[in-house]
Amino acid sequence: MSEPDTKGESKQSRRDFLLTASATATGLVLAPALLPRGLDASAARPGTMRIGIIGSGLIGGAVGLQWARAGHEILFSSRHPEELMDLVQRAGSRTRAGLPAEAAEFGDVVFVAVPYAALPQVGRDYAPLMEGKVVIDCGNPYPRRDGPMAAEALEKGTGVASAEFLPGVRLVRAFNAIGSRSVDREAHREGEKVAIPIAGDDEEAVRIASELVVDAGFDPVVVGGLSRAREFDQGSAVYVRDMTAAELREALGLG
Repeated sequence: MSEPDTKGESKQSRRDFLLTASATATGLVLAPALLPRGLDASAARPGTMRIGIIGSGLIGGAVGLQWARAGHEILFSSRHPEELMDLVQRAGSRTRAGLPAEAAEFGDVVFVAVPYAALPQVGRDYAPLMEGKVVIDCGNPYPRRDGPMAAEALEKGTGVASAEFLPGVRLVRAFNAIGSRSVDREAHREGEKVAIPIAGDDEEAVRIASELVVDAGFDPVVVGGLSRAREFDQGSAVYVRDMTAAELREALGLG
């Protein structure tokens, strides 16, 4: 949560610098005043955002814990929410567990962290509840696990494929190129942070996702629109490499 003293101002200045630097590197201009539909100015400040997490396994749980520690209000979800009580206890008093439909309805932002083969069903079941919302998708298609649909998604590029499965949402691809152990180990590390590549077609959604990357303890690197998400899909040269922002930009030719 932002503090009213100079330490809080310093944190916010660093956040604005990171977002501006990432956007400038790709030519994507993010207007600081823009907010996602449904969020007022107070809700866009760290510590006051409501985040619904659909799929609270390894990566969903790890990232959700970091957001809870940053002060956000979290609803972890699964088909068996009673199994998430330990996660909720670790995350603190601003969190609770529920069903996926509750997370989809609850969140100003929804984080979808399910096996990729489940994404079409998530879209069929919950897209109406997420319509117009910022949705961060971190799933990765693995043909051996997910079948032919995964090979098709990789051929299209995951950003394009996920947008087809999740109609009507303001989609951002992020947190797919880092493992849950790295989230636990590397968040808020000293020195240069691990970079998280981001892709999205909605500038406001990209800005919000970038702020959440910072809140989770990482550096956001905006790669471009959803069509460029394929550049950090599983199997790419930057996938689960835990690069710094400078290393990631060089690897992706972002300048």
